Amino acid sequence: MSYFLVQELHPALADKQLIYFSTGLIIFFIFFITPIRKLLWLIPVFYWGSIAMLLSVKFLGVSKYGAKRWLEVPFLNFTLQPSELTKISFILMLGYLIKNNPPNSERGYGFKDFLKFSFYIIIPFVLILTQPDLGSALIFLIVGYGVLFIIGVNYKIWISILVAIAIATPLIYSSLHNYQKKRITDFVSENPSYHVRQSIIAIGSGGLTGQVESEATQSHLKFLPIAMSDFIFAFYIERFGFWGGVLLIFVYALIILHLLSILIYMKGDYLTQVVSGSLALLFFLYTGINIAMTLGLAPVVGLPLPVFSYGGSSFLTFIILIAILENLLSFRHDELYDSVKYDFKD
Repeated sequence: MSYFLVQELHPALADKQLIYFSTGLIIFFIFFITPIRKLLWLIPVFYWGSIAMLLSVKFLGVSKYGAKRWLEVPFLNFTLQPSELTKISFILMLGYLIKNNPPNSERGYGFKDFLKFSFYIIIPFVLILTQPDLGSALIFLIVGYGVLFIIGVNYKIWISILVAIAIATPLIYSSLHNYQKKRITDFVSENPSYHVRQSIIAIGSGGLTGQVESEATQSHLKFLPIAMSDFIFAFYIERFGFWGGVLLIFVYALIILHLLSILIYMKGDYLTQVVSGSLALLFFLYTGINIAMTLGLAPVVGLPLPVFSYGGSSFLTFIILIAILENLLSFRHDELYDSVKYDFKD
């Protein structure tokens, strides 16, 4: 569906999106057949390699839209956003650490273990925050501690964190960049920003059943900004209306519920639980924040609609994580098979 929406506005970019889809299928197959459970020792290498890439952005990064978040791939005329790649290694690293150090079944993780996990969560958060990319940095923070909440941490630690955040809120706000403060100000003010106003107009013009292509003037006459990526939900509603939006949200809800069911079913398999729980959180955060900001219910941040918005980095990240989860589910009995010794002698 997203391919046809992009094609309406920019046929050349639609062809590029088709390349992303094709590449995603190939990458999905590669990760699906890779014996991940037998290569767990590589996860720390992958994680620290991703951290090294984040560090290199400061010195070798390419600036776009006023921020330095990309690395240029030599000879390919292609830029890579290391923060997206780091999401994969970050989630696998959390799973690796939890698998090797399971929580106490009654009280959950204590303060010492919590600090250890926090070390691996805070490093990418700080590096991405300095790019600056507050939206992506917060995703790491929420997913990291969200996974720990799911797996189990002593409740006294969470109370301490909430109190510390409440006390530090004024300091956190004062440390934000001016454009980040403006987004918050625009969100709480009575008059929304230009982007949000045009988004709301596009959504309203869609009505119950949407507009035909020639009547979708908000998108086709360029009133709606970033219609193919950040505000593609508003474009979608303008074309397919309220009922189309309900259907899309229903599909995302089914995906999230399915991932949560895997989390419950695979109790004890901590690596699979972490990947499925992280994916559920990512789908929920990206979908919820993206839709909320198009409606003026959240500040405008650069979070795309998962596997729907135009672009390659986020799309491939979700595809790889889904492939890893499918791999862990399909080959979950490999360790059991390897441990069985058959003797066919009399």
